[in-house]
Amino acid sequence: MKDTIAVVMAGGRGERLQPLTKDRSKPAVPFGGIYRIIDITLSNCVNSGAYRIIVLPQYKSQSLVDHLEAGWNIFSGALGHYIRIAPPQMRTGQQWYQGTADSVRQNAYLIRNELPKQVLILSGDHVYKMDYSLFLNYHKEKDADVTIAAIEMEKDLSSAYGVVQADEQDRIIGFQEKPDTPTTIPGDPDHFYASMGVYMFKTEVLHEALADETKMDFGHHIVPHLVEKGAKVIAYPYKKRNVLEDFIYLTKEDGSRELTFVKNTRDSAYWRDVGNLDAYWNANMDLTGVDPFFNLYGQKWPIRTYQDQSPPVKTVFANERPDNYHVGKALDSLVSHGCIISGSTVRSSVLSRNVFVHSYSLVDESVIMDHVEIGRYCKIKKAIIDKNNNIPPGTIIGYDPEEDRKHFKVTARGIVVVEKNHFK
Repeated sequence: MKDTIAVVMAGGRGERLQPLTKDRSKPAVPFGGIYRIIDITLSNCVNSGAYRIIVLPQYKSQSLVDHLEAGWNIFSGALGHYIRIAPPQMRTGQQWYQGTADSVRQNAYLIRNELPKQVLILSGDHVYKMDYSLFLNYHKEKDADVTIAAIEMEKDLSSAYGVVQADEQDRIIGFQEKPDTPTTIPGDPDHFYASMGVYMFKTEVLHEALADETKMDFGHHIVPHLVEKGAKVIAYPYKKRNVLEDFIYLTKEDGSRELTFVKNTRDSAYWRDVGNLDAYWNANMDLTGVDPFFNLYGQKWPIRTYQDQSPPVKTVFANERPDNYHVGKALDSLVSHGCIISGSTVRSSVLSRNVFVHSYSLVDESVIMDHVEIGRYCKIKKAIIDKNNNIPPGTIIGYDPEEDRKHFKVTARGIVVVEKNHFK
């Protein structure tokens, strides 16, 4: 990857993630207890050997910039490695970034100065583990002008994705935007290719494409134009080629579990666009359980982030009365440092730093962010609670949709979202 620069687009407004994006950009939204969403993409870069990274923030970027400066100052300038944060500077006009391609166009001088052979274009708001070095090898093997990562999905899901049309050699010949009836993968009538928003460009092809200042977006303008003019644009079959190796627990016939080093783990095929609140909640729930769909505990593919100075997790036995909630316990959950679970039960949930769950409360299938205090006798189910909330004793959330809608945002799936500082 030494001849490749990674460009991470991190300026998303995240309108469908409101109110979580009321004061932060989409890539800066907390995820998995201790992370921000952008940590996933940046960890993929480092784990793949991509050590030259340019991050392009835009909207409500201060918390994102603070996080990157505090947690990602890990690169060696002496070795030519770096992470550069390039906010809008209006170097080519008087406007902010008008799209994904325009954000790269306005910072093209940063790429030209480095003379890379390839440019890896990434989104900072997806959850997945991808070895970009395998992606680069495929790009070179095909001698492609542009290679697009495409994930194989069941065809009845096509109305939610941009569909990549490819021939038998995986050469892209067209696109469909959220069709009800997609063009399927050649030889596989049950699946289609969905664009993952991950691109590998030959550098000269990228600069030529960006020269047309009317084309603002990669997915809608740049790549379709290159296909039309006959450029070699190739689909990368993500699930077939992105084979990661790691240690995982396998259940044997006798029911015991053994730590085993394997290829093609479940993580290799996982990809989520956490573009709305239901998808965000689902992705967090995918982290919980005995065999999570997305594993944060892989030893060969670690997810990095900023680590603050908080004490260990503490559980407390409350012996004031003998009922089901008198033992402080967390089941099938992720509990971050600084949390106290006092005589209460947390089940199938993700707790961020410094969450205090008081006695006789139940937290079930919920995402609780930093510095939330949950009073006694609370019942919370299928909720997302943003930071800095002090929930009064006896509060019930997630059990009565009509009542919840009077006070909070409730998604189509019934997830209750409590914005930060709602309970002061």
